[in-house]
Amino acid sequence: MTTTPGTVGPHSRKKVSYYYDFDVGNYYYGQGHPMKPHRIRMTHNLILNYGLYRKMEVYRPHKAISDEMTRFHSDEYVKFIQNIRPDNILDFNKQMQRFNVGEDCPVFEGLYEFCQISAGGSLAGAVKLNRKLTDIAINWAGGLHHAKKSEASGFCYINDIVLAILELLKYHQRVLYIDIDIHHGDGVEEAFYTTDRVMTVSFHKFGEYFPGTGDLRDIGAGRGKYYAVNFPLRDGIDDDSYETIFKPVMTKVMESYQPNAVVLQCGADSLTGDRLGCFNLTLKGHGKCVEFMKGYNLPLLLVGGGGYTIRNVARAWTYETAIALNQEIPNELPYNDYFEYYGPDFKLHISPSNMPNQNSSDYLDKIKVKLFDNLRMLPHVPGVQMQPIPDDAMDVDRVVDEDKDNDPDKRISQVQSDRRVADERELSDSEDDDGDNRRDQANFKQISNKRKASSDAVNGTSVIQVTKVTESTVIVPSTSEETTTENGSSNEITPAGSETIITTTTTEEVIKTVTVAAEGEPSETTADESAPTDGMDTSEAS
Repeated sequence: MTTTPGTVGPHSRKKVSYYYDFDVGNYYYGQGHPMKPHRIRMTHNLILNYGLYRKMEVYRPHKAISDEMTRFHSDEYVKFIQNIRPDNILDFNKQMQRFNVGEDCPVFEGLYEFCQISAGGSLAGAVKLNRKLTDIAINWAGGLHHAKKSEASGFCYINDIVLAILELLKYHQRVLYIDIDIHHGDGVEEAFYTTDRVMTVSFHKFGEYFPGTGDLRDIGAGRGKYYAVNFPLRDGIDDDSYETIFKPVMTKVMESYQPNAVVLQCGADSLTGDRLGCFNLTLKGHGKCVEFMKGYNLPLLLVGGGGYTIRNVARAWTYETAIALNQEIPNELPYNDYFEYYGPDFKLHISPSNMPNQNSSDYLDKIKVKLFDNLRMLPHVPGVQMQPIPDDAMDVDRVVDEDKDNDPDKRISQVQSDRRVADERELSDSEDDDGDNRRDQANFKQISNKRKASSDAVNGTSVIQVTKVTESTVIVPSTSEETTTENGSSNEITPAGSETIITTTTTEEVIKTVTVAAEGEPSETTADESAPTDGMDTSEAS
């Protein structure tokens, strides 16, 4: 049996679930550090202003708890990450050396919560895919592929990818992991180096470059021999060269391994002009990898990763979100909260530089031939014995009580803040509490020019039609009979001596659209489908 990518048309549009927590942009690795979580907020804001949020289900993921993290990481390491803070570093000096926390992986305020958000999104996406509730899950806050079982590495503390793959393995016999970050995906490869149930494929810069692993000869061990695939690359690879290696290698991998689910790490440091990178890929070359793997019509988890020129990271992940949604988006960037970051051209796509491509055709062909030889050594498509399916890592419908024992002087998260917002429908003007005769006034919010929409659910968006009837009473001198106003409301006139009481009844139709359903949170509503907002404040600058 061979697997080939199919053509996805509008009739077969994928259902996409997107995970984002507003708080992720608040974390700061420190002055001068190249890793900036703010890039995820920039990506989200660009996705909103392109209107892509209307085409997918947007979720705020639950925060992963320590029990979920210790399914891969050691108990001592997770406890250390949970307890260390900038103000108690001196108490953990020995453990900081043991767990490689310090320079590249600094201790910053909210470190554990940052790890919870990153891991929570990938876990939630894996559970959603397992339950067949979505076709593609996206967590741009994830992709931290360097973290080890008991060690931080390369700006990564908790390996959300390994946790997500372990979750996928509960329902899928074979999972394929692909890494297009410029750095080798060493943490994920190491975790599954001796198993045939996960194949890891990494395209990366090799030779005097972090993390120093990912040699062509690193192929796995024991039952996992030949299930680790590494394509070492040199500086300056461009779109055309990358396509000549990615598509043939992945086609052979899919034919040989026949996975049941795919995890694609979309590290954006392989783009041209990256602060730490040395490749020459554009958004189109990077995005073709997503498009190609999407064509296989398998459950697909897209995660982030590296990327240190943050304006290009936001561009790339927005573009790849559009690819997942099968949506064309214009090259002209829409106005957004971070518009000035994208100058001077304010365009989506970027141009390659004039750096030389040190990857000759002969070199790439030799590597391909060797990898094809290794793939031919695979004995068969591995299976797994039937057994009871373990419980899901988390209940996507659960609500965690984060307000318990809340300190009024402590800053609260966006999740907690949202829970305290009173729904307008719970407020009423019918009580005349202040004695100002409000009960006799038509005091309601004016909603104008609402778009007509069907009541069907489309792409995860529920449309509800509400009819408002408002009455107001006015006393005027008696003059005439029943009249009809221009807007179609009827005025019933009743004689009352020399005066007339006019009772005006106005019927108003309001369309309310539910566009965001949070994991374990009440869904958010908006009265205007065209407004590019998700109910979160995204106006905060870096």
